[in-house]
Amino acid sequence: MTVQGLPYRLVATDLDGTLLTSTGTTVSPRTLAAVATATTAGAVHIVVTGRSAVWSRPIFDQIGYTGLAVCGQGAQLYDAGAHKLLTSMTLDRTLAATAVAKIEAEIGPLAVAASQDGLDGAVLEMATYQAIGHLPTVRVDTFAELVSAPIGKLYIQCPGYGDDELGAIAAQLAGHLVGVTVAGPGIVELLPLGLSKATGLAIAARRLGLKAADTIAFGDMPNDLPMFQWAGYGVAMANAHEELLAVADEVTAGNDEDGVALVLERLFG
Repeated sequence: MTVQGLPYRLVATDLDGTLLTSTGTTVSPRTLAAVATATTAGAVHIVVTGRSAVWSRPIFDQIGYTGLAVCGQGAQLYDAGAHKLLTSMTLDRTLAATAVAKIEAEIGPLAVAASQDGLDGAVLEMATYQAIGHLPTVRVDTFAELVSAPIGKLYIQCPGYGDDELGAIAAQLAGHLVGVTVAGPGIVELLPLGLSKATGLAIAARRLGLKAADTIAFGDMPNDLPMFQWAGYGVAMANAHEELLAVADEVTAGNDEDGVALVLERLFG
């Protein structure tokens, strides 16, 4: 047990594939109840997601989440209750363009999208980019339009290349310029170098007066790896990527089987 008699004082959960059901828009009543039990016991729940704050807010409003959230793969620390960005990191657009050019020189044209910075920032996509899921995007014609204003990250796709393969190629060719992560099916991202969910979560934890050892983290994709390496205990969903399953301290049920709730109910009763 950690201080104050709690098994963990900070509960960090990814959204898509973890806290949310496979609809990508809802959290089950059982999981909501389990999170409430943990927070009533004195733990702090914090969402740590690749989604920007703009894309996260509808979920937060729906489930009544008013705490701190690490959004944009660690780029944004967002106060959901006040609807306020506390910190925000942007991707250098010159480095981003250079990284894209290096990758394209090796494997051919990329389909690219960009997440704009700020609480009003849209997600822009070129015509060739295949939008993932139901999240709102804005179509643009050129790469120059994608990077015409500050951005948090780029999304890249390339026909004929799977997510893991494209991520590995991007890291090999441009990993000295940008961070590269696989955040979900069809979602390979280019980030500010050194940025991760772990860096964002560490900042949030310091604000809360908590430490890595106080933290239990839940996730499902390779972008959750740094968070698992930072946290005291990492729980992978049954539906998780094999890279995360390989390093998890525990594997719970899938996100549609209340995997988060099963662990929190055991720990917090």
